[in-house]
Amino acid sequence: MKENIEQTKKRASKIVDILSKEYPDARVHLDFENPFQLLISTILAAQCTDVKVNKVMGELYKKYKGPADIVNQNPGTLQQELGEITFFRQKTKAIQNCCRSLIEKFGGKVPGTMKELTSLAGVGRKTANVILVNCFNIPAIITDTHVIRLSQRMGLSQSETGDKVESDLLKIIPENKQIAYSLSVSEHGRVLCKARKPKCDECVISELCPKLI
Repeated sequence: MKENIEQTKKRASKIVDILSKEYPDARVHLDFENPFQLLISTILAAQCTDVKVNKVMGELYKKYKGPADIVNQNPGTLQQELGEITFFRQKTKAIQNCCRSLIEKFGGKVPGTMKELTSLAGVGRKTANVILVNCFNIPAIITDTHVIRLSQRMGLSQSETGDKVESDLLKIIPENKQIAYSLSVSEHGRVLCKARKPKCDECVISELCPKLI
């Protein structure tokens, strides 16, 4: 029998509660010391692993301490430094454009609202939500690849794109549980509920997952 919206909300709430206890230290896997670093690393992490971005940027952030440093760098030099990152040419342009608009619109300081963040060149809702959650502790749904996959598996969204999955989840995940959902579901996807071989027999939310019910 198909769930109604209230049943889905209750099941989603239970999922968040269980996963929050299972992964109390869940966090973003990109290394950062300030909002600027997380913004740049999130842009670079598109279709690239967090591990690779951390490896490349760990040393570079000693050199690029703010948006002006990236804007003023020769694109060829920056491309060379980002060479291990996928689509490094396009991403060089992306982070330079983002830093330029960051300087022009906000004096080089990373803003703390969705409207302001998405006004930056190359910043969409997913990247903005990463910043809101991890830098400003503002409730939001981060639709990384794990959250999208698990939300679909758990029957909480049938949508395919990140923005539509986010829209679906905002209707059923209460504001005070959105950060916990984003971080703990993503961690569960990394650890157990993997794309090809989910470990369903070890899953703490198996009784709430329509895949197994």
